[in-house]
Amino acid sequence: MRWALVKVVVAVTAMVVLAFAVPLGLVVREMARDRALTNAERQAAAIGPALAITTDRAQLDRAVASTQAGADGRIAVHVPAAGSGGDVQIGRQRVTGADLDTASRLGRASTLRVPGGYALLQPTAVSSGSIAVVEVFVPEGDVTRGVTAAWAVLGLVGAGLVVGSVVVADRLGTRLVRPARRLAAAARDLGQGRLGVRVREDGPSELRAAAVAFNSMADKVAQLLANERELAADLSHRLRTPLTVLRLNTASLGDGPAAEQTREAVAQLEREVDQIIRTARGQAQHSASAVGCDAAEVIRERMAFWSALAEDQGRRVRTAGVDRPVRVPVARAELAAALDALLGNVFRHTPEGTAFAVDVHNSEDAVIVLVSDAGPGIKDPAAALRRGHGDGRPGSTGLGLDIVRRVAETTGGDVALGRSVLGGTEVRVWLALQPRARTGARRGHRVVRRRKGLARRGAPAGFGGVEA
Repeated sequence: MRWALVKVVVAVTAMVVLAFAVPLGLVVREMARDRALTNAERQAAAIGPALAITTDRAQLDRAVASTQAGADGRIAVHVPAAGSGGDVQIGRQRVTGADLDTASRLGRASTLRVPGGYALLQPTAVSSGSIAVVEVFVPEGDVTRGVTAAWAVLGLVGAGLVVGSVVVADRLGTRLVRPARRLAAAARDLGQGRLGVRVREDGPSELRAAAVAFNSMADKVAQLLANERELAADLSHRLRTPLTVLRLNTASLGDGPAAEQTREAVAQLEREVDQIIRTARGQAQHSASAVGCDAAEVIRERMAFWSALAEDQGRRVRTAGVDRPVRVPVARAELAAALDALLGNVFRHTPEGTAFAVDVHNSEDAVIVLVSDAGPGIKDPAAALRRGHGDGRPGSTGLGLDIVRRVAETTGGDVALGRSVLGGTEVRVWLALQPRARTGARRGHRVVRRRKGLARRGAPAGFGGVEA
């Protein structure tokens, strides 16, 4: 496409240049010829006054020599015989006698082609009453003077226009081809199983529409595959109950080779089912992490859901940092479930009328979601983060925070509890955008450094409270 566009632009530009350059070159040549002949007419007219006064050869010689063309030997004067005198011939004659007779008889200037250039014949009346002819020779160089330079300039301008059009066409072709190549590469990667590939939505409107459609298709494909893997894991999980019963029944078979083989077969079947569940779950989580979602959009959606209940209970709600897209490497459903768990805890464990807020902070390598409330707080934050332990409040199981923790840890991040600026609990969910850089003890060190940096940039004062 790129080279085809360049060829079309070159062809069109070349035709336009030729359409203007060829006529303009011919006009330049005619203008140079007219300029040379006009100058020759002026030279011939300069001899006219002398011929009107006298036909004396000596005086005519001086008149011819006083002109520039005469000094160069390019003027000839032909005076016909009058009375007893003969013809007067001054200068070199380049035309034939017939040409002189014709010019004298017609009585008007004429131009003839002669070897080496042109000859201008200018009839002039003399004092004796006859017609003299002034012949001015115009060399070929005078007729074409400046034409070559003008044609060269026209050629350079035409070449410049063609080169400029090639550059513009190449840039335009690149602008068209580059998004198309990205789209083709993304389609190839998606066909190879890379479900996280997406296309940047830029370029011409048609290619932007194609990129939007491709991204939507890729999201749908990833979601369908994740659903299939979850379904496979769920179906496999349903086999656990009959397997458990079967294993208990085999325990009552007693001893013997058949009983032992049956128990080994049941154990092998149970291991295979566990492996299927782990594989399906792992692939689903990997696929979801590769796809990711817009955290700001998910938060806006879930806050719209919880705001109705908050209004019924008289709770003030505040959100911040959700006015622009914030991409995180977490599946949309998992992030929504984690957010619902946090907001559900606010409604479940704080009195009616308690205010709460959700803030989003975005940096180069992490996205931080803060859920704060003005409730009584958590007595033992470290224990609240342990799965199944709870935080000591009635009805608390600790599973909600464990869901949030697992979502954060899939990105290489973490969860921390602290005191919020509203006076209650603040849950900080750290979603890492570069999980490979956060491993081991250094990850905790970097958490502290990022925490200080966000505090300098105006993060809520409760951020960075007690960690689990």
